[in-house]
Amino acid sequence: MRKTILALAVVTLGLTGPAMAQEKIRISSEWGDVTATLTDNEAGRSLARMLPLTIEMSDHLRQEKTGNLPSALPEIIRQRDFSVGTLGLWSGRDFVIYYRNGRVPSPGIIILGQVTGDVSIFDRPGSVTVTLEIAN
Repeated sequence: MRKTILALAVVTLGLTGPAMAQEKIRISSEWGDVTATLTDNEAGRSLARMLPLTIEMSDHLRQEKTGNLPSALPEIIRQRDFSVGTLGLWSGRDFVIYYRNGRVPSPGIIILGQVTGDVSIFDRPGSVTVTLEIAN
């Protein structure tokens, strides 16, 4: 039985490759701090390499805070649906923190990660300055 489980584990690792650790970040603002886990894709890894950075974010459609990154992230597969706490990329430089569920028009967003803290701190009108950094 133990040999079967070990053989299955070896085959599974061979098919999927080694697991990659997902990067944790802290998003800080005058309204509070949250943590997030970046998605293990080329855009998420590129964002992690930019950190730390500070972004001026404004409210958009009472569903998200959005602001410009210093440079564009790689284009990868996009999706149209998002949920509370999704970190996304609308265009090459438009970083978004969603604090409501919803759907965007085509071409959709690139998913960058998911907030693991209480994203409702951003559910208020007005602009906010956020700092993104690798969490310890």
